[in-house]
Amino acid sequence: MKFEASLPEPGGHNPRTDFEGQIERIRRRLVREAVVAVGMLERAIDALWTLDREEAAIVRSKDTRVDREEVAIESDCYRLLTMQHPVAKDFRMIAFVLKVNQDIERVADHASSIAKSILAFRGDIPPRWPTALEELAHRVPAQCHVLLRAVVDEDTDKAREIVAGDKVLDEIHRRLFDEIVETMDGSSDSSANGLLIYRIGRELERVGDLMAAIAEDVVYLRTGQIIRHAKRLKPAGPTQKAP
Repeated sequence: MKFEASLPEPGGHNPRTDFEGQIERIRRRLVREAVVAVGMLERAIDALWTLDREEAAIVRSKDTRVDREEVAIESDCYRLLTMQHPVAKDFRMIAFVLKVNQDIERVADHASSIAKSILAFRGDIPPRWPTALEELAHRVPAQCHVLLRAVVDEDTDKAREIVAGDKVLDEIHRRLFDEIVETMDGSSDSSANGLLIYRIGRELERVGDLMAAIAEDVVYLRTGQIIRHAKRLKPAGPTQKAP
């Protein structure tokens, strides 16, 4: 009976093929959501350099769209888990989408927070931006695009590179505080803007953390390995590629 359930139904309908198609549609939906979130981040960064408050307001308005899509994708994943009881690779894909879906929504939240900081800046003339902030603003979106390609291709080598590269972002973020202090002139506006700049750097650094976390999930999706604590845990033995 179990074998018969996997055979195509009369009229050419194959439950297995239909299920795989539903998973693939959810995966593509996740990628589209990620493209929107990364686009928000890039628009927020572009608005930052000129303190374009109108553009910042547009970025903030897009956050609701990502929130709604996150809920819709999550609901579809739970529906598949409840109705189909997937195993092996199919289960890993749904688990992957569920976890990454939350991280993508957080990327949009961080983009919105950057936009909110722009709206709070005092004055209309952009300050002298710290080099560390400019570096973060360049590296983080670039890392996002590399990760998107790794997700689409399920590229574990590229994913591992992203995980390793997160150390660089952490180091740049640590430099940011000292650079901000050097630019402050003691005025209340300078101090307030300095705090906002540090907050923006923190938002970017957190996006980098999310990219590293998603990259770890790409490795799990492809291999079944959980590498999140690999630095602290000794390997139990030779790893094998999961089915």
